[in-house]
Amino acid sequence: MKEFIEFIVKALVDQPEDVVVNEVEGSRTTVFELRVGQGDLGKVIGKNGQTAKSIRTLLSAVAARQGKRAVLEILE
Repeated sequence: MKEFIEFIVKALVDQPEDVVVNEVEGSRTTVFELRVGQGDLGKVIGKNGQTAKSIRTLLSAVAARQGKRAVLEILE
């Protein structure tokens, strides 16, 4: 799923080389920490948070198919 997040976010931002996704695996939940370059945070969050919500929805759907729970934290 880490690669899935990177693929989507790199297509959205101006500085794709600054996109970093860290995966923290728990017993029931996986937390993905997404870091983007300065100035790209707005592109990832989107107007009224719609882009971030869409990414989180896709991530939740993929995780559910694998019988897991996933959380996405977006950091600058």
